[in-house]
Amino acid sequence: MAEIDKRGLFVTFEGGEGGGKTSQIKLVAQFLSGLGFGVVTTREPGGTPIGDQIRDIIVAFKNVNMDPKTEGFLFLASRSELVPIVIKPNLQAGNIVLCDRFGDSTIAYQGYGYGKDTNRLRNMVDFATDGLWPDMTILMNIRPEVGLPRKESLGGSEWNRLDAKSRDFHERIYEGYQELAGMEPERWRVVDAEQPFDKVTTDIERELLSFIRLKGVGYLGLNRL
Repeated sequence: MAEIDKRGLFVTFEGGEGGGKTSQIKLVAQFLSGLGFGVVTTREPGGTPIGDQIRDIIVAFKNVNMDPKTEGFLFLASRSELVPIVIKPNLQAGNIVLCDRFGDSTIAYQGYGYGKDTNRLRNMVDFATDGLWPDMTILMNIRPEVGLPRKESLGGSEWNRLDAKSRDFHERIYEGYQELAGMEPERWRVVDAEQPFDKVTTDIERELLSFIRLKGVGYLGLNRL
């Protein structure tokens, strides 16, 4: 069984729509579990009973006229539930937590997408999370002209209010993620999500193992991989 030094590892997956974050997280969880790590997966918004209710409000098409500030506060509210209920206890227990989006989504969507003050938003994220940020963030890098049609083709509940916003909105988010990754290269790992699905999975697994070795997260026999 894996023994993780001091605390667990907090890994988030970020990026524009259609990058395959949700599907890849499931495979990554299986991969890490197979190595003996304790793994917990969660998502934003959501992951708790209150967070899931907030998610329903955020994504609903009937709320198409929601003010961007209201939207931002809802994301923060969901996050403030997720951190103490799911993320921190599992990190303290020594697990690896894989989260589909986190605070960087607020900076990318509410900041770059809507043009709100990114420094103020970062302070608000700090407040909502008690200063918790990921140890590692995987950017599922995909251009809007590729990701949006891919997401829309899934249909049903997969296509939501935020997905349907203008191409310009999603372009600003894409550029925002490039800037965020460039500002903290020690935390971010950029994976080309436009590649074939299996190749994306392989790249994510390689980046994770490299990061685990770098940070000294203990796994008996990891040096054989």
